[in-house]
Amino acid sequence: MMRIISEIITIARREVIRGVREKSRLLGSLGRPFVWLFLLGTGLRQVAVSTLPAGVTDYQHFIFPGMIVMNILFASIMAGTSLIWDREFGFLKEILVAPVSRTSIALGKMFGGAALAVIQGALVFLFIPVLGIPVDVIRLLLVVPCLFLVASAITSLGMLIAVRMRSFEGFGIMNNFVVMPMFFLSGAMYSVTKVPDWLKIIIQVNPVNYAVDLIRSIFLGIPSNYNYLLDIVVLAGMAIVLQSIVVYLFHHEKG
Repeated sequence: MMRIISEIITIARREVIRGVREKSRLLGSLGRPFVWLFLLGTGLRQVAVSTLPAGVTDYQHFIFPGMIVMNILFASIMAGTSLIWDREFGFLKEILVAPVSRTSIALGKMFGGAALAVIQGALVFLFIPVLGIPVDVIRLLLVVPCLFLVASAITSLGMLIAVRMRSFEGFGIMNNFVVMPMFFLSGAMYSVTKVPDWLKIIIQVNPVNYAVDLIRSIFLGIPSNYNYLLDIVVLAGMAIVLQSIVVYLFHHEKG
């Protein structure tokens, strides 16, 4: 057991170090929410005020948790790129034939990708004093493990998409096909309680919707659209099921 844990930590550490060294990725993690918060958020502030839920008076405050989840969503899905990169340049083949459990490889890459996604999501916290969002330390401490849960679930999805792919181009197409609809149907930019009933059905099968609901309710201290337990169960269930499939596929990957 200790050997497996050590293998997972080693692989996860490699993923985090490699990601942190890519300065463009970290800069993008600041630039993306800046555009949405200050440009789009400022432009839509007056239009969207009437649609905000009770307890929230500022549109930028309302979409702020959604920007955190957006950063995690993009970073987590891109964890699949790391898998394709390793396959393309031979590293994956090397570790598959090494005396390392394939379960450890899959879990290590998932935990590493999730940890890097949490770092990128947490960078959005730098905008808190600029926006004047009233957040106490206890809420921030509660949000961090939730961010890791969200990142684990979405990283598992990214790895599942990439595990059988052989080209960056194909992954990029699938990435855009999956990420943008998941984000726009997550309630990150608008209240899901005030949309048409037919759209609510689609939103409720989107796991990112539960991620936004969980982070927003904790971060802003407003009631959840569902409940905390349902949000956590959906995200944890997604992470477990998808990562189990990834582990299975890794065991059938040719070395």
